[in-house]
Amino acid sequence: MAQQLSERARQVLAGVISNYVTTAEPVGSRTISKMDGFAISPATIRNVMADLEEAGLLHQPHASAGRVPTVEGLRFYVEKVLEVRELDEQAKTLLRQTVEDPGAREVSDLLKAVSRRLSAVSQQVAVVAAPRLDHGRFRRMEFVLLKPGLALVVLVADGGVVQNRVIEVDQELRQEDLDKYTRYLNDLLRDLNLFEVKQRLAQEMAREKARFDVLTRKALKLGQIAVDQGPDGDVYVVGQSNLLGLPEFADLQRLRLVFQAFEEKSTLLRLLEKSQAAQGVQIFIGSESEVADLDDITAVVAAYGGDNRSLGALGVIGPTRMDYSKVIPVVDYTAKLVSAMLNERA
Repeated sequence: MAQQLSERARQVLAGVISNYVTTAEPVGSRTISKMDGFAISPATIRNVMADLEEAGLLHQPHASAGRVPTVEGLRFYVEKVLEVRELDEQAKTLLRQTVEDPGAREVSDLLKAVSRRLSAVSQQVAVVAAPRLDHGRFRRMEFVLLKPGLALVVLVADGGVVQNRVIEVDQELRQEDLDKYTRYLNDLLRDLNLFEVKQRLAQEMAREKARFDVLTRKALKLGQIAVDQGPDGDVYVVGQSNLLGLPEFADLQRLRLVFQAFEEKSTLLRLLEKSQAAQGVQIFIGSESEVADLDDITAVVAAYGGDNRSLGALGVIGPTRMDYSKVIPVVDYTAKLVSAMLNERA
């Protein structure tokens, strides 16, 4: 039924949502009738709102109250009614300045700055998933001997993605040995993704069993140790304080559960990774996120990357009554800026 909504019904639905976004209160027919562009009586609007409630797009919390949008109503509004406006030039400038900051030499520094700016511009909670090495192509690795038996390995992927980790090595290894391993592995693995890197290392190890090149065998073994210990990608979360004072989170127990969900890196990674297989901005309203304790919020997320391959994702999280017409272009523009910058660094 929702698909066949009349233009008047769509207008009333948009009016209810617009007021609800601003006030967080149920919206009555008289309020709608006073809005610009409504040349219809409150009685007619009441009938339309009753039809929208029957269609599952509005809900009346109490018999004497106005209506609020349901998740289905918000979804219909976002997909069929909403006109996303162009992001204003001031916001564009702020975001561009952040992404183009020459002081953010490392990708991690860039994304941390982006998360702070994204939260400030959207006035929501910003979440940014840093690229994982297995989402990019291997460029090089370097081994630095820290002390006997311990080495730092630096893994570099396209887009300037860098991961550092400390691994155990044979006590007798010297820096000259590690330099030889580095040259051999970089020639062997360049331009492979991490999955292909692991495959190539396993294949070469199998071949080496029939040969007696000790240096090659040690280099391959060290390469396997280096890539097998890769951590999950980082997630930067900024702006949780933007939820404080919102009526949706007046219940401190509810707010505590939401904050706990933000602390679970794996939870946020699952949410963000939902967007990485899709094009453009993805919107998860309420329970659509399938993340426990985030069932009454909305996540607006988008992948970033290049060459038809995503490296990570970013977005904002806030109440389901967020201003979608503002938030969607902010997320879209930011993802495109980050993609362009990483492609320049590739």
